[in-house]
Amino acid sequence: MTEMLKGTLEGIVLAILSMRAAYGYEITAWLRDQGFADIAEGTVYALLVRIEQRGFVDVEKVPSEKGPPRKVYSLNAEGREYLEEFWRTWSFLSDRLSQLNQGDK
Repeated sequence: MTEMLKGTLEGIVLAILSMRAAYGYEITAWLRDQGFADIAEGTVYALLVRIEQRGFVDVEKVPSEKGPPRKVYSLNAEGREYLEEFWRTWSFLSDRLSQLNQGDK
């Protein structure tokens, strides 16, 4: 399960950011609320760095009431294109896996 999740976590985070801008802890909390309890905060932050480097998100530093400014991530046009490709790939794989599963019965 963990290895499968690692392969899809980037798409999941981009999907979250397609709904609204968020900072790392918010994303981690949302994932945990959705049942992804084993995801470490450090994993999400490392992923955010990668998607920022790949140019999929815009980043704004927003003052925080406690501590340094927060980096708030929002999906940009390039990120939306990548997310669309992720969903196409996901649909393809999902369809094929369903066919395989039905073939076993």
